Amino acid sequence: MTSAQKIRGALNEAIRQKDKVRCSVLRLALASMKNAEIAQQKTLDEDGILGVIEKEAKQRRESIEAFERGNRQDLVAQEKAELDILLEYLPEQMSHEEIVDAARKVVSEIGATGPKDKGKVMSQLMPQLKGKAQGQEVNAAVSELLSST
Repeated sequence: MTSAQKIRGALNEAIRQKDKVRCSVLRLALASMKNAEIAQQKTLDEDGILGVIEKEAKQRRESIEAFERGNRQDLVAQEKAELDILLEYLPEQMSHEEIVDAARKVVSEIGATGPKDKGKVMSQLMPQLKGKAQGQEVNAAVSELLSST
């Protein structure tokens, strides 16, 4: 069962339970998937679906930061609830230590020696960690590793 099928099933269940927030978030995720399929002119595979869900989650995280700066706690709570729903459909997020370990492995494989090799490391590492770690965290871990070498 793909993530898209799980989301459709969860949407049907949310409609039966009259859970408006869950319905809204799941409908938006499905619409984003459909838009991505139209843009790419092909059906999304599991990685593509996870990428869309991760993008939606990233938008929620950015909104939470903005609303916190604007002191809008009501909107922060709403965005956090939506983010929690989206995170149910993403793989478990990696810890900082796991990200650093994966980055070390890639650094040793390609023989990266310093900050100038960051692009090479990131291009190899991000496909491995897609959906499992946020890009900002991976970027920070790689920068930390390469600056100490």
